[in-house]
Amino acid sequence: MWRWARALRRIDRTSPADPVSGVDRGVSRTFAALRVRNFRLWAGGQLLSLIGTWMQAIAQGWLILELSGSGVVLGLVVAAQFLPVLLLGPYGGLIADRVPKRRLLMVTQSALAVLALGLGLLTITGAVRIWMVFGFALAFGLVNTVDNPGRQSFVPEMVDRPLVRNAVTLNSVMVNSSRALGPAVAGVLVATVGVGVCFLINAASFAAVLVALALMRESELFAGEPVARERGQLRQGLRYVRRTPGLLVPLLMMALVGTLAYEFQVVLPLMAQVTLGGGAEAYGFMTSAMGAGAVVGGLAIATWARTGLGPLTVAAFAFGVAILAAAAMPTLSTELAVLALVGAASTGFLATGNATLQLTSEPRFRGRVMALWSVTFLGSTPIGGPIVGFVAEYFGPRYALGLGGVACLLAGVLGLLFLRRIPHAERRIDESA
Repeated sequence: MWRWARALRRIDRTSPADPVSGVDRGVSRTFAALRVRNFRLWAGGQLLSLIGTWMQAIAQGWLILELSGSGVVLGLVVAAQFLPVLLLGPYGGLIADRVPKRRLLMVTQSALAVLALGLGLLTITGAVRIWMVFGFALAFGLVNTVDNPGRQSFVPEMVDRPLVRNAVTLNSVMVNSSRALGPAVAGVLVATVGVGVCFLINAASFAAVLVALALMRESELFAGEPVARERGQLRQGLRYVRRTPGLLVPLLMMALVGTLAYEFQVVLPLMAQVTLGGGAEAYGFMTSAMGAGAVVGGLAIATWARTGLGPLTVAAFAFGVAILAAAAMPTLSTELAVLALVGAASTGFLATGNATLQLTSEPRFRGRVMALWSVTFLGSTPIGGPIVGFVAEYFGPRYALGLGGVACLLAGVLGLLFLRRIPHAERRIDESA
C-alpha cells in the first residue's frame, strides 16, 4: 500500500504542466476554453437545457413515487430509461463516429424535446399512468443512446487539442451547475403547481441547444472525417479498448461506480421522504447541494487539470469516503453539507475519467469509446437501479447510499492494482502531444 501511495505522489510530481494556450494559473486558465466562440455558444445552450433536464429528473422521480409509492418501481423506471444505453450503447457510438456530430445532435435534441412535451401534456391533464412513464423512459433511453456519445465526442471538436481537457471539465461544471439550480426550482414547482410543469419547461429548454448549434461556425470546428461504413467496425472499437489499458481500466472502474454509486435518482428521493421525513422540497435541496458542491469541485478540477489513472484512483477513493459520510448524516442540514462534498468528489471522478478517455482515444474511435463510457456510467443503471431500490426499500436508504460508497472504494482499489502495470505514459496524459 505504501508503494502505491508513493507511486501516486511520484506520478503527480512528474506530470507535465497544463499547456492550455500558454495561459498561466488562475481564473483565465480555469475558463480558457470559453475563449472559443463555438464552445461559448455550446456552454450557454447546454446550461439552459440541462437545467430543464434536471428539473425533469426530479419531477419524474416524484411522479413515480406518487403513482406507485414503491422504491422498487422507482428503481425499475430509472432502469428502463437506461436499458437502451446498456444494450445498444456501442451501436450509438458507432453512429456518432459515422455521422457529423453537429447534425446528429440537432436531430437527437429535437427528439428529446418532443418526448418531454408529450410527457408533460399527459401529466398536466391527469392522463398519465405508470406504464406510460415506463414507455417514455424507454423512449428517452433510445434517443440518449445516440445523443450521449454524440455530445461527449463533440466537445473535442469545438476546441483545439491543448484546450480539450479544460473544455471537458467545464462541460462537467455546466452539468453540475444545472444540477444546483434545476432541482431546487423543480422542488418548489412540484410543491406548488405540480410535476407536469417541469416536463414542459424541459421541453422548451432544448431550444437553447438547437439555437446554439445553428449559430456555430462550421469552419471553426476541429471535426475529423466521419468514419466510412464497413463491416466489423463495432468489433474494431471493442478490440481497440481491450488492447489499450489506459482506456480499459478507467472503463472498468466506471462500470463499478456507475452500477452502484450513481443511483442518486433512486436513493435520494427515499432518503428525503423515508429517512429524513421531508418532501419534494427536501429532495430538490439535496440534489441542489450536490450540484453546488460539484460546481466548486469542477472549477477546481479545471484549474488543477490532471488526468490519467493515478488521479482517477484518488478521485474514486475521495468519492467513496464522501458517500459513506453522507449515508451516516443524522439531519437534513448535515446531509446537505456532506452532499456538497459528494458533488465535488463526483465531478472530480467524472471529469477526470471523461478527459482521460477523450485524450487517450484516437479520434476515429472516440465516439465508440465514449459510448462505452455512457454504457458504464448510464447503461449500468438497469442493473444497479433495481438493486439499490431493493436495498433502500428493505434495508433502508442509508444502506443503499453506503453501498455506492463501498463500490467507489473498490474501484479505487482496482485502480491501484493496475497502476503499476500500465506504462508510465498512460498513467498521466500529456495533452500537448
